Amino acid sequence: MDKIYDVIILGAGPGGLAAGIYAGRARLDTLLIEKGKDGGQIAITDEIENYPGQMVDGESGPSLIERMTRQVEKFGAERVSDTIVSVDIEGPVKTLVGSNGTLIIATGAFPRPIGCKGEGEFMGKGVSYCATCDASFFEDLEVFVVGGGDSAVEEAMYLTKFARKVTVIHRRDELRAAKS
Repeated sequence: MDKIYDVIILGAGPGGLAAGIYAGRARLDTLLIEKGKDGGQIAITDEIENYPGQMVDGESGPSLIERMTRQVEKFGAERVSDTIVSVDIEGPVKTLVGSNGTLIIATGAFPRPIGCKGEGEFMGKGVSYCATCDASFFEDLEVFVVGGGDSAVEEAMYLTKFARKVTVIHRRDELRAAKS
């Protein structure tokens, strides 16, 4: 397999499945690798009473994991059954090698500059690509977020806790972000 992914998740237990759901919803090119059955230990649990999102009237491990797996599939994460035998995480390109010979390369996420005048010149001086990293710098200022996808809208919503006013600039007539 020679494909570059934004996110690779090792393990399809509850944590890995949740990560697959979030990455898929964020429209990241996602691969979920599991060597056995989805769910890990929870998949063999007969009765669950303490897991967020479980069915209130009773839930088994297999039923909860089956619902989580369907959600991962809904949001488009690719799946591979394999055991990772070596990892090279040096440099910007990461390589994972599986026991069945699978080679997977991951670049990670990165911001997409919009190419406007002054963007590079003002990087770190008013232009930012990470609201959670830099929001406090915009305390009581008027800020603009460019984009209409999930990331842009989530960043804009986060900035409302810091900025005096947040304006979303989008080139289409409606946002692409999920309605939720």
